[in-house]
Amino acid sequence: MGRNLEKDAIEMAAKNQRILESGFLIFAEKGIEKVTMNDIAEAAEIGIASLYRYYPSKPAVVLAVGAWVWDEFSKENRKKQSELQTTDQTGAEMFDFYLESFLDLYREHKDLLRFNQFFNVYLQIEDVSNEQLKGYTDIIDAVEMRFAETYRKGKEDGTLRTDMSAEEMFSVTAHLMLAAVTRYAVGLVYTVDTDIEKELLLLKEMMINKFVIK
Repeated sequence: MGRNLEKDAIEMAAKNQRILESGFLIFAEKGIEKVTMNDIAEAAEIGIASLYRYYPSKPAVVLAVGAWVWDEFSKENRKKQSELQTTDQTGAEMFDFYLESFLDLYREHKDLLRFNQFFNVYLQIEDVSNEQLKGYTDIIDAVEMRFAETYRKGKEDGTLRTDMSAEEMFSVTAHLMLAAVTRYAVGLVYTVDTDIEKELLLLKEMMINKFVIK
């Protein structure tokens, strides 16, 4: 009998999923630099030779994990947005949801924020090319496109400032919000009794006051 190609494909996909999930967990816990290919294979419960058949190098695993985990969060976020979105939703309301997504990252996905901190440092050390990063940057580009729709809606209904471009507004808000929630997620706070939720809500309010026309 010949090989069952469909069954092989399912098994390969399941093994790859295990590699991505295990890689993410171990990277988020230990950092990326310290983790070896042997560590990843052991966490995924596969042989090292099998791991290399899927990914030829550690940077390849790291990039695949980065693209996969952000895609998973993006899908979750889009589903949540579609459940809340209405035809009469204003640009300001869409902007509020966009900002709230960063707070959700802190509340529900601290492991992703820790991973992302390690991921950004690793990219600088490894000097990864733009071509290698394409899977990851495609996801960021998709987020920026959804923000552009928010900006367009806000321009139409007059609820958002448009004296700066959509690209500039996205860059400023994304970098500041992501930097803040990441800092809290990795524990970089000045006092142990910091009310993180209160501070994040204040930051969100400051963003709304800056960009929303009331």
